[in-house]
Amino acid sequence: MSDMFVITVRLCAGVLSTLLLLLSGSLASPPNFVLLFADDLGFGDLGSFGHPTSATPNLDRLAAAGLRFTDFYCTSAVCSPSRASLLTGRYQTRSGIYPGVLYPGSRGGLPLNETTIAEVLKPLGYATAAIGKWHLGFGANGTFLPTNQGFDHYLGIPYSHDMGPCKNLTCFPPDVKCYGWCDVGTVFVPLMHDDAIEQQPVDFLNLERSYSDFAVNFITTSANKKQPFFLYYPAHHTHYPQFAGPDAAGKSLRGPFGDSLLELDNTIGNLLETLEKTGVINNTLVFFTADNGPELMRMSRGGNSGLLKCGKGTTYEGGMREPAVAFWQGTIKPGVTHELASTLDILPTITKLAGAKLPPVMLDGVDLTEVLINNGKSERESMMFYPTDPSEQYGLFALRLGKYKAHFYTRGAAHSATTPDHDCPGSARLKAFDPPLIFDLEADPSENYPLNVTESPEVQAVLEQIKKAKQQFESSMVFGASQIGKGSDPNLEPCCSPQCSPKPSCCRCS
Repeated sequence: MSDMFVITVRLCAGVLSTLLLLLSGSLASPPNFVLLFADDLGFGDLGSFGHPTSATPNLDRLAAAGLRFTDFYCTSAVCSPSRASLLTGRYQTRSGIYPGVLYPGSRGGLPLNETTIAEVLKPLGYATAAIGKWHLGFGANGTFLPTNQGFDHYLGIPYSHDMGPCKNLTCFPPDVKCYGWCDVGTVFVPLMHDDAIEQQPVDFLNLERSYSDFAVNFITTSANKKQPFFLYYPAHHTHYPQFAGPDAAGKSLRGPFGDSLLELDNTIGNLLETLEKTGVINNTLVFFTADNGPELMRMSRGGNSGLLKCGKGTTYEGGMREPAVAFWQGTIKPGVTHELASTLDILPTITKLAGAKLPPVMLDGVDLTEVLINNGKSERESMMFYPTDPSEQYGLFALRLGKYKAHFYTRGAAHSATTPDHDCPGSARLKAFDPPLIFDLEADPSENYPLNVTESPEVQAVLEQIKKAKQQFESSMVFGASQIGKGSDPNLEPCCSPQCSPKPSCCRCS
């Protein structure tokens, strides 16, 4: 069977699927999209994915009534690059969001010539809004904020909430100040409303309520106008140090992490209720996942990767495989899919469902419509894994092809310290493998038992396919100029009183 014939059949199937949706009325009007993105959440942190004490009734409802993914991946085991890939459908190496993450005074950010999901939808008349943790750059005069990346409105913090003095954070119970590692010598974390600072330091105990009210108003206003909308909610929950407002603090069985997760779940519940009240829930795709695996160095306050190996900062499964749920009442049938999928696939999928045009650039994502609508096969055959500091010298650290995953390099990370597994902490130095370590992830998702390459003709054949896929991908990869490599300037840190002195402590307003 020729490649051209296969491509033609796939195209015809995709067109037929869309026509059937149109005839059924499901796409009589453009669908709405709500994209939920948790922070440092592990594969084993949700009740629907096996955690015995997490209180997540609304996420559990999504999982029960939606499609739950078992093999869903982010593209980086830290925040900024993972978010860049989600919004652009491109590996972070293309957009230059590497190595590591962006900071309050970073000179760089997500390049403005990159096309986000919001920018794909705007030409079709979509209302677009973002709430929560952006972490794709602030820049001079807020150059890289969401309002310059296709979003009409934004309410949130521009980077992680630990990138500032801990003394403006309150943890658990509500009257006890945070402990832990927060940045010192930098400005208090601000709350941005569109491109202006609304509050500095932000009131974290009431922040989630502000997010919820903002999102409810956005959905209600859009629905009343009969305007299609895209809401992106990259939560700061459950990143360390955890905190929760009065409606969630002390209410879970899981301590501070569980309370933080519960507060996120409460907001998701409010959004679902609003979709129902406004009558648009049957025309709205809700997609939930997370940016990277748990920060195991925080022990019980860092999240849980379940049966997967290691966590944040590593290219093992615990750092890269995420819980994911797609919910669309009346369109997506409840169930579980073992199809390979990624955050990279969100942009192409939303583009297809909205009837929009794909950006005229090299995309790494594939359309998941067939998986969502018909619980069918994914077009994704492989997944590539870069370390948090990718380079052309080393290239890919790992590659998944079908059910097999090959590790060309392994390395631990400080983020994944404290576990009994000696491969996880930062003391586990870089190791190269030739031939690579190969695991059958269907039989061994914990990556405990590498297959014997030399003794199995079948595994040798798989290895040749993996090498070919690696060579083809790396030959197509053009590394963008590192945005994080541009360094930082304290004068670029957001300050509500830019002429005040002494900085950073004078940067206060409410």
